Amino acid sequence: MNYYSERENINILLNEQLENLLSEELDSVIKREQESFDKLAEPFEKSIVLFGSGQLGRKTLAGLRKLGIEPLAFADNNPELWHKSIDNLLVLSPKEAADRFGDKAVFVVTIWRACSTHRLAQTREQLQGLNCLKVVSCAFLFWKYPETFLPHYCLDLPHKVFSETENIKKAFYILSDERSQYEYLAQLRWRILLDFDNLPSPIPQEQYFRQDIFTLSSDDVFVDCGSYDGDTIKKFLEYQNLFTGKIIALEPDQINFTKLEEYVHSLTSNIKERITLLPLAVGKQEERLRFAATGTASSVIKATGTIEVDCVTLDQLLSECIPTFIKMDIEGAELDAILGAKTLIEKHSPILAICVYHCQNHLWQIPLLIQSLSNQYRFFLSPHGEECWDLIFYAVPVSRLKILS
Repeated sequence: MNYYSERENINILLNEQLENLLSEELDSVIKREQESFDKLAEPFEKSIVLFGSGQLGRKTLAGLRKLGIEPLAFADNNPELWHKSIDNLLVLSPKEAADRFGDKAVFVVTIWRACSTHRLAQTREQLQGLNCLKVVSCAFLFWKYPETFLPHYCLDLPHKVFSETENIKKAFYILSDERSQYEYLAQLRWRILLDFDNLPSPIPQEQYFRQDIFTLSSDDVFVDCGSYDGDTIKKFLEYQNLFTGKIIALEPDQINFTKLEEYVHSLTSNIKERITLLPLAVGKQEERLRFAATGTASSVIKATGTIEVDCVTLDQLLSECIPTFIKMDIEGAELDAILGAKTLIEKHSPILAICVYHCQNHLWQIPLLIQSLSNQYRFFLSPHGEECWDLIFYAVPVSRLKILS
């Protein structure tokens, strides 16, 4: 079989997978999202041990209590927590929890977070090795009680996917290489079926800076939306021998902004003078917004936020400065921020590295929006974290492509 025949066969296979994923009847999808947890947990639907007592575990505990369900215990791998209480729920070691409840409760795994090497399969194997009969991801529990738990980042009800099938297909077909299409299908399968096991592991390239597909330039004008404490700027500068460009960093969380200032202050003067720090959010219009400032990477624009911040559009902010590279990690506000950069993208087609894991439909909505603004791009999708986290969509202008796929 020659190369072109093999590529054609792969394309046919990928197309078939896409069509099969989207072929389920809507009534069947709704029934599945309502019943999956009970089927997987049966007969222990209301007898629950939460495995993982971190932020997600505490969120799950609070939600269950609102529903009138009191879990039996937390189980956690951290020995410093054993026999202590978190939110008035006892934390047990995995072995003790398994000995006490392995044959009379479902172990709901509440470990799913960014910047983690954890995979569901690891915990499932651990607990099954301790003779736990039922081990289920909390995602299925969230499906059962969506009013309490959803949306949670890209986790949402699967029937919502099926209202956007045409756009899902369009976004799939604009991806520029098979690797991106495989990733897209795995992400779509997870959104529909919660198939954790077939999600690819992170790629080896640095997040936001996939130099296998594009080359950075020493005179880049890099716009960092959601700068946090300067972690992305630090990585960017590591690729520069003699940086002569500009960096514009936007971070609305004051705690993070202070950390960002401290980091930039530590740099050499010839680099510092090329960096502009702005305590601003970015969006589709200039306005004041409520903001939930946490001093972490998860600070977010939110109607119930405790502070107000100024929001600008990139079109306004950069009217006299042409960006060559824009990165966005802004906790779900990416679509609005792209709309606010409409003119810049249409006229200048900067490299774009955009997070698409904060909302279920950003997987297809963000690629299609960018495509509608410029025909100068090639598109790539890459996982830089485990189990859907740090999923980045790259739009690379043809003039900056390192390889053509």
